[in-house]
Amino acid sequence: MAAPADVIAPATVAALSVRHATRYDYEATVELAHHLAHLRPRETPWQAVIDWRIDVLPEPDSGAQAIDASLDVFGNWRHCFSHARVHDRLEVVSSFVATLRQRPAAAPSAPWEQVAAHLRYRAGSTMPEACEFALGSPHAPRAAVFAQFAGDLFAPNRPLLDAVDALMHRVHDQFEYRANSTDVATVAIEALRLRRGVCQDFAQVMIATCRSLGLAARYVSGYLSTRPPAGQPRLVGSDASHAWVAVWCPLNGWVEFDPTNDVRPALDHVTLAWGRDYGDVAPLRGVIRGGSAVRPRVEVTVEPV
Repeated sequence: MAAPADVIAPATVAALSVRHATRYDYEATVELAHHLAHLRPRETPWQAVIDWRIDVLPEPDSGAQAIDASLDVFGNWRHCFSHARVHDRLEVVSSFVATLRQRPAAAPSAPWEQVAAHLRYRAGSTMPEACEFALGSPHAPRAAVFAQFAGDLFAPNRPLLDAVDALMHRVHDQFEYRANSTDVATVAIEALRLRRGVCQDFAQVMIATCRSLGLAARYVSGYLSTRPPAGQPRLVGSDASHAWVAVWCPLNGWVEFDPTNDVRPALDHVTLAWGRDYGDVAPLRGVIRGGSAVRPRVEVTVEPV
């Protein structure tokens, strides 16, 4: 039987144009600078990248060909460039088109404590690669306070993905999204105390909670569509780079959760990089001589092609 004419089938593919611009206007001139960028998106089974480019003004030493590209330990692209001449501003623009398809539906998951036991170190045994993401990291450590925050959500024998879904709901419900209430140095324990922050904080609290229960969770950086499809709400965090969580689950691999918006990432989430926490995948960082303490102006636009 044909579907009623007024029922629109959900999309299974999407193409999004992304532009991420960062600009520093220094109050004092910079004499020497070295920068590291995580701005080239990953290729994944559900994401293909077309026509990525990075533009840096002023041009790096020896021109654009001096931008050194390599892969980090997590398989993310990183680009390094330097300036050895005086300048008073820096602009870095990353642009590309991402074609996306729906992630596969998750299979039923094992009880969460069985997964945690599988990730626990055993001398002489072969451990899954996900084990490193069960360890604490500078921004998302393991601590009893996070297990207490999870409370009754991780009851005995509860399927892993059901419990993690419930944790995502709890973070979303109990935290207030407030721009500029934290900064990139804020760690998960402080965000848990404040019960407010931005997407980075929502993600790192959820990651730290999973790790404190013995589970493997990683930090995913990326973007959200600036203009959602007709009839759908605009997601929080779509005017800047975004962050969410991936939790390791046997049979399913890495399953993603966006606690800021209380959704499973889909066709409006563009993956940039992943690591243990924000510190591994900061979009742009550097060391300068001269300059001044100045906040960058960041503009992100993600639109359907």
